[in-house]
Amino acid sequence: MTDAAKLPIMLTELRMPTIGRLWQDIGATADREGWGAARFLAALCEHEIAERSQRRIGRHLAESGLQPGKTLATFDFAAAPSVRKPHIEALATGATWIEAGSNILIFGPSGTGKTHVAAAIGAGLIDNAYRVLFTRTTDLVQKLQAARRDLILPATLAKLDKFDCLILDDLGYVRKDQAETTVLFGLIAERYERKSLVITCNQPFSEWDKVFPDPAVTVAAIDRLVHHSTIIEINTDSYRRRAAAENAAARKASPDGSVTPRTRAKAAT
Repeated sequence: MTDAAKLPIMLTELRMPTIGRLWQDIGATADREGWGAARFLAALCEHEIAERSQRRIGRHLAESGLQPGKTLATFDFAAAPSVRKPHIEALATGATWIEAGSNILIFGPSGTGKTHVAAAIGAGLIDNAYRVLFTRTTDLVQKLQAARRDLILPATLAKLDKFDCLILDDLGYVRKDQAETTVLFGLIAERYERKSLVITCNQPFSEWDKVFPDPAVTVAAIDRLVHHSTIIEINTDSYRRRAAAENAAARKASPDGSVTPRTRAKAAT
């Protein structure tokens, strides 16, 4: 007969901390309400699975590099009518496109919310059990260049494979340099039809020759990215310039030159 006193030790060995913490309380409820063994076991497992999921999400958020606060809930869809909320919400689930290794390309002028949309999609993917890495394109390119110099580029690319989705922010700021664009194209080619990319860029495809010095590489990169991709174009005014204009107007409307929600609202009317 199993000694119940050994249960905490056995649960620790089985790495079930949630059940180890809750089994007595849930057991008391089961005894009081006359649960059968199956219901009692199911209740314990549900709590263990739920907390494991939350811990996993926490780990994946910590490693993702995503900026706090850039979520679907905080994005101003009214200010960007070309961005449809149901469409972005669907993309954030990862349904079909992540498993297919497809891409999302987000274009628009500086300050229109491209980074916010990309980060919000990334946060949604993590909530749906995918692993995501958010990085400025220039930072990742420099890391890949260093790996190439140290003869560990294949291993570095392999480590990036653990992420279901890489979010490359501001691709247009990569310098038109042979070394930089070679490793960038290598990354795009390595993940083609296997792992997904989300890319933000303030330059349309017609200006990507400013990024890739070789026209053939430009065409090849665009071809791999566009094949199996969703393209989002954000055509609106810069929210940073809009916010600055609203603050300036609010200062004029305030007797002491301060900016408050009330003076900002008054200035906007």
